[in-house]
Amino acid sequence: MAAEVAGKSPESAQKDGLAARLAREITGDVLFDPFSRGRYATDASFYQIVPAGVVVPKTTDEALLALAIARDEGRKVTPRGGGTSQCGQTVNDGIVVDLSKHLNRILSLDVEGRTCVVEPGIVLDDLNRQLKKHGLWFPVDVSTASRATIGGMAGNNSCGGRSLRYGTMRDNTLSMEAALADGTLNRYGEVSRDLSDLDPTDSARALFRDMLDLGAREADEIVARFPKVQRRVGGYNLDALTPRNARNNMAHLLVGSEGTLAFTTKVELKLWPVIRNKVLGVCHFGSFYEAMDAAQHLVKLKPIAVELVDRTMLALGRDIAMFKPIINAAIKGDPDAVLVVEFAEEDQADNLVRLKQLGELMGDLGFGSTNDKRKWGGVVEITEPALQSGIADFRAAGLNVMMSMKQEGKPVSFVEDCAVPLPHLADYTARLNEVFARHGTSGTMYAHASEGCLHVRPVLNLKLDKDVKAMRAIAEEAFALVREYKGSHSGEHGDGLVRSEFHETMFGERLVADFREVKQRFDPDGTLNPGKIVDAPRMDDRSLFRFKPGYRVGDLDTKLDWSAWPGAGGGFQGAVEMCNNNGACRKLEGGVMCPSYRATRNEKDVTRGRANSLRLAISGQLGPGALSSDEMMETLKLCVSCKACRHECPTGVDMAKMKIEVLAARAASHGLTLRDRLVGYLPRYAGLASRLAPLANLRNRSPLLRKLFERFAGISARRALPAFRSDVFAPAAEVVGPVDGREVVLFADTFNRIYERENLDAALRVLAGGGYRVHLPKPARGSRPLCCGRTFLSAGLVDEARVELDRLVAAFAPFAARGVPIVGLEPSCLLTLRDELASLRKDDDAKAVGAHALTFEEFLVREAEAGRLQLPLGTIADKAVVHGHCHQKSFGAFKPVEQVLRLVPGLAVETIESSCCGMAGAFGYGADTYDASIEMAELSLLPAVRRADRTTLIVADGTSCRHQIHDGTKREALHVARVLAMSLDRTENLSTSTAAKETSHG
Repeated sequence: MAAEVAGKSPESAQKDGLAARLAREITGDVLFDPFSRGRYATDASFYQIVPAGVVVPKTTDEALLALAIARDEGRKVTPRGGGTSQCGQTVNDGIVVDLSKHLNRILSLDVEGRTCVVEPGIVLDDLNRQLKKHGLWFPVDVSTASRATIGGMAGNNSCGGRSLRYGTMRDNTLSMEAALADGTLNRYGEVSRDLSDLDPTDSARALFRDMLDLGAREADEIVARFPKVQRRVGGYNLDALTPRNARNNMAHLLVGSEGTLAFTTKVELKLWPVIRNKVLGVCHFGSFYEAMDAAQHLVKLKPIAVELVDRTMLALGRDIAMFKPIINAAIKGDPDAVLVVEFAEEDQADNLVRLKQLGELMGDLGFGSTNDKRKWGGVVEITEPALQSGIADFRAAGLNVMMSMKQEGKPVSFVEDCAVPLPHLADYTARLNEVFARHGTSGTMYAHASEGCLHVRPVLNLKLDKDVKAMRAIAEEAFALVREYKGSHSGEHGDGLVRSEFHETMFGERLVADFREVKQRFDPDGTLNPGKIVDAPRMDDRSLFRFKPGYRVGDLDTKLDWSAWPGAGGGFQGAVEMCNNNGACRKLEGGVMCPSYRATRNEKDVTRGRANSLRLAISGQLGPGALSSDEMMETLKLCVSCKACRHECPTGVDMAKMKIEVLAARAASHGLTLRDRLVGYLPRYAGLASRLAPLANLRNRSPLLRKLFERFAGISARRALPAFRSDVFAPAAEVVGPVDGREVVLFADTFNRIYERENLDAALRVLAGGGYRVHLPKPARGSRPLCCGRTFLSAGLVDEARVELDRLVAAFAPFAARGVPIVGLEPSCLLTLRDELASLRKDDDAKAVGAHALTFEEFLVREAEAGRLQLPLGTIADKAVVHGHCHQKSFGAFKPVEQVLRLVPGLAVETIESSCCGMAGAFGYGADTYDASIEMAELSLLPAVRRADRTTLIVADGTSCRHQIHDGTKREALHVARVLAMSLDRTENLSTSTAAKETSHG
């Protein structure tokens, strides 16, 4: 009653009380706000269930305490790892316990015995990175290895691409430690059937006895009804309980139980020697049916994997920048499907023999490059490790590649991973396509042809009732086909909310009753992740969908062009909804994405979490004004606009561009802060600041001014701002270099112009020294130098950025019209002409400027490859350590940096495997983002620079990157232009010295 008087419902008051209790007793994060709950309401399925709250425990004891408190308060508990489940396993309306942030250690490792014990939140790739130095790995290599946790993999009984050789998660799990809902902690491992090896007082003894008795009682039914395929991961693993062996492994009952039986705290794993040698044979087929029929024969050569890639996936991959070169190298002609056959024996000679046999077998099966379409085919042999890795990355990204369709309909996971015996695979897929066609759609297929388990997704729009009904009908018909072929309706991704409903038709009433008996015995109050495996809702209950009945996005006033996508806001809605929650942005190493998540490990600070918040906000699920709210700004606060997601997210979620829209909405509704004005308007006041440089730089020398700037402008007192200088880059001439030289435009960006003119001077020296005629255009009107508008975009001032770009286009367009390259030094500025400019202007002049915009290194590499670059370079150092700017990596413009540096004689080039430097324009100067900035830099960049000896050159093209390196290591980083100018000067000095000596001797 008191709660109602205070304006709160009893339910809300109870939730507040639960949150307060958890916060008092747990030191980890306790998240009950709407934004956080919304971020945990989805996984990689099409479901959305908002939890009551989220707990991120720091220790196992805290995780178990959260379980106890939730049980005491009558709340359900759902354990969660990477949140990549495709069937809705990790969503529920109780308390979600996220184990991925803190419970991610290897607890013990037995190298000789090839076993380890890990916490459930450890990510597979992270585990394997730590095992690799011991020559070991855990081989259940799921495509989501960069973010899938071992606990989640155990929960789903994951399989991976090489299960043909290594088996499933169940086959590689030796034991588990887990707590029942009542808090009882047990070890689940191998036991004798009479339990004589257990202590009589062991609390698990009675439970194990009941389970083994059930296995004996139902042994015949289990043999009769369980599918005879390796990839059967549906239901509870009752076959682990039968008397077929003298000993039974009780952990195998927990594997695949989807967190419904016990709360896992430790997992003991079987390890294998790392693969040292491998080769791939990419088998091409003109007919998808023939490819499927051939799989049963190809496996006789004993490969470790046979993976399907179909025509649709190849076509989509060619449109994704990171995959296009891989496909072009591995795919010949126009196949309807390819099967990637992998051999990985210890002896590479053995692998090469099998690769030859593969080609012979394809010939024996009647395939040839001159045959008609049905029997057209052949083998492309891949022995180069880099290309093998690229193909593996493309195959692993299959789900996200399929989801990259920019349309309302998307490939939907619900008959995703049915498995049938290999001899039936061709007929099954043919009939499945007929099912799709009957319901007005088509499907995409890829993945594990070696196991008869294809990832199959019909294209549907689940916002439409008719498509939801079609999904239901397709599911029923597809599962009937699977039963006819004596397969499994769940071959890899488990049951969750999608398939649990269908267990009775798959396993029969008796076994489903047994499943309920198991659940009741382990969890009598239904505390642990209810609604999965037993007593599930209908899979097509739209109240549980991400796009529920009535889901809509109202009119949005957007500033950028989103017309490539459907939906409100000129397509902004469709761009946001491209996130399918598969979590590729949660990877911890490799590439750049997502630097803030790598630093904090918070769901809030990853691209997926931000995209979910945006989707919920624009659809009204977070209340009015959510898009420009303080909570949304907090959600985006650590986004450094690195654009890595633009390149590395296979569905193309461009959070940097989306952030501009949010900042614009924020500026429109809340106005600008002093910091926004100082950052955004920098190009407008830079000239005055340069003329008053001693005064403008006073803040850096005064502790008092630093504190005042932090208080009133939010600029960290711990940072020195870039120093203005009076000798800014302001060349008198508009053209430099030989009159008859090839023309090039040099874009003098604001940052290098006012802070580091040495870089522009060096670029002029290099370009003119190479024989180029360099244009330095001035604006048609006014004396203020040209600018790309980058700083205005970072403050959400899109209209002001457009003004700057209009001035720039007017000056550069005449050169672009006659094919003159436009070259820039600062990646973020130059690449604005290839990115945001296209989102602000669609006219021919803008397109021409964007098409001719090149980074300094891209231009030099192009000239070198054409044989036109003549630079007399000299030796300056033995080694250079290079950090790539995020935008260079996002636009595929970093490789030219390495190529250009290797033109310097004797210079060894080493690239730092780094994500964002953490400075990211004004981000690293923020009082509220300084710590995160340093954390990002310390992940790999700063340690690598500190390891470099003093004679090694440190190279970084980004202004922000150079400042971060200096602040963190006191080392000076150089732009490539300065390195090349030094090299030219070395040659010139040597020539001058030699000439002087010759004159002297003469």
